[in-house]
Amino acid sequence: MSEALIEIRDLCKIYNPGEVEVRALDHVSLTINRGELVAIIGQSGSGKSTLMNQLGCLDVPTSGDYFLNGQNVAKLSDNELSDIRNREIGFIFQGFNLIPNLTAVENVEVPLIYRGMGKRERRQLAILSLEKVGLGHRLDHKPSQMSGGQQQRVAIARAIAAAPPLILADEPTGNLDSASSKEILQILKQMHASGRTIILITHDNEIAAQAKRIIHIRDGKIDSDTINEGGK
Repeated sequence: MSEALIEIRDLCKIYNPGEVEVRALDHVSLTINRGELVAIIGQSGSGKSTLMNQLGCLDVPTSGDYFLNGQNVAKLSDNELSDIRNREIGFIFQGFNLIPNLTAVENVEVPLIYRGMGKRERRQLAILSLEKVGLGHRLDHKPSQMSGGQQQRVAIARAIAAAPPLILADEPTGNLDSASSKEILQILKQMHASGRTIILITHDNEIAAQAKRIIHIRDGKIDSDTINEGGK
């Protein structure tokens, strides 16, 4: 029996309550087990970005509960959420979000600094993570010296360096050409094969098809939740 990493119960996120209210999430319940590779797919305005913000502890719900790794994070303060994000979640964004004046290895070290890790240990972990994504030869290159695909690989190395239980990838291939997109998806699949829990947020059916489980969201509700036999 798999253990739940994420359990969402009756989650609502309402903007402008009492006025012209927008139910961005409307009584959503969802369980994701450790070791799953899940795609959450929806068009613009479907609620998928709001759901990603909830899953990533970037925002709190209007009502309902969110248990992440056994802890209810739905009513935590900003500082507490920041701690949870740093400890439990590795983020991969469409725009890479690298710091331009830092080298690849320094970018990967950033979340490790926040964890209070010593200089030698974090440098070793950062190098190891970059080697895992095939960038062991690019340690001292800055983002401007790398292609989009290489920058996204640095972002993946940064997300996995501290071995968080959850990897959240928000449109991870959105700014990449098709060859780089394939590479990035292959790396994410390898991460999943090594036991990581990965959630892909996307509007793209082709990307969602890489996942073993596909959750469609529409009008703030889960429209369907299916096992994809063709997924990895």
